[in-house]
Amino acid sequence: MRPREFLPEEQHKRVTRAIEEAERLTSGEICVHIESDCPAGDPVERAIEHFNRHELWRTMQRNAVLIYIATNSRVLAIIGDTGINNRVPSGFWDDIRAELIARVAAGEQADGLCAAIHSIGQRLAAYFPPLANDINELSNEVIYED
Repeated sequence: MRPREFLPEEQHKRVTRAIEEAERLTSGEICVHIESDCPAGDPVERAIEHFNRHELWRTMQRNAVLIYIATNSRVLAIIGDTGINNRVPSGFWDDIRAELIARVAAGEQADGLCAAIHSIGQRLAAYFPPLANDINELSNEVIYED
């Protein structure tokens, strides 16, 4: 499946809106990256590559999260930047990741992503509440890579 086929246009818009809504709860930033194949085989390693390539670490509080999905490889990862990782417990993303895997396997890509994004926003709010002068530091658009 090509990455853009994973989320038809209306579902893409729903995911973008979910990111916007979740980011109102927190100063954290949430990004979604979808590609066809995970060449390294390890979705966490690949997510880190994309995190660095897209310079998601450039947030003021180092509090960006990346949801990475490789459609044909059928793998995904959720990773946070150092500002998050230094504050949250081990396994912080595990249940969100497990639910997202189940929802995608059931063909509920947009619903699964929206639920995961909402959960991430709620959890980040406890560690990174919204700031009075908060700005949107990263694009809310889903990144597709063929």
